[in-house]
Amino acid sequence: MTTRVTFDSEGIDLVGDLRTAPDTDGRAAPAVVLTGPFTGVKEQVVGTYADRLTAAGITTLAFDHRGFGESGGRRGHEDTQGKLADLRAAVTALAASDQVDPDRIGVVGVCLGGGYAVRAAATDPRLHAAVGIAGAYNSPARFAAGMGIANYRGALASMLAHYDDTLPAVAPDGGEAAMGGEEPWTYYGTERGHTPTWRNEVTRGSLHSLMTFDALGAADLLGDTPLLVIHGRRDDYCSPELASAVVERSPGPATLTWLDASEHIDLYDREPWVTDAVTGAVEFLHHHLG
Repeated sequence: MTTRVTFDSEGIDLVGDLRTAPDTDGRAAPAVVLTGPFTGVKEQVVGTYADRLTAAGITTLAFDHRGFGESGGRRGHEDTQGKLADLRAAVTALAASDQVDPDRIGVVGVCLGGGYAVRAAATDPRLHAAVGIAGAYNSPARFAAGMGIANYRGALASMLAHYDDTLPAVAPDGGEAAMGGEEPWTYYGTERGHTPTWRNEVTRGSLHSLMTFDALGAADLLGDTPLLVIHGRRDDYCSPELASAVVERSPGPATLTWLDASEHIDLYDREPWVTDAVTGAVEFLHHHLG
């Protein structure tokens, strides 16, 4: 059963879809909040995974973060701390449901949401398991090392100087975009990822948020929270090296599953990759959430 829900995050109205799995043995099914790709909305990637997870006996809450989709907030702006607050609010909303056991809640993140899932689990002990799928485990320190510190700081300065300006999220034929290249366009710019609530526009300040968001460092703070990372061996947008690093740095039980996908967006909606990812996530979540 799917129910449209609204809940508050720091005074901002968020909209989500609560998909409820049936009770088993008189006990509420385990539950997860989902968080997805940069600019993504609940009808896209997280909706695909929510459908599949719920069919496998896991209650799900997929929602639009502030600034995107049907939720309130500044349009098209990636607010790192705001999105973490949204996840805390989503956990609160999920735990308040009569159909959810608050001691059996986890988080699943896809693409940029993978990094948010790690950060959320590291800072919210109410999350008892975390899954990252094709995740972006951003590390400002590694960005700076790769670019050179002067170039890194110069890029940040440029983003701040044009913070309120906007640019397309994706563009064809090598056009300027926050997510450059043909691969993002293939999903977001075509019928493949089309949904009326998605907008092809983000602020340049969003890029500053991405470049300063430390997901990798949060792994050290997971404690004994179980972590599953599912990642493509080849991924031109979310580093396989950082996927390995986040597992290595996790102090609790952490597992890395490699898939032989050829593109990052294979794990958005293509088979057999989505089925492989869902199968691994379901087994992990049922095991660790009881």
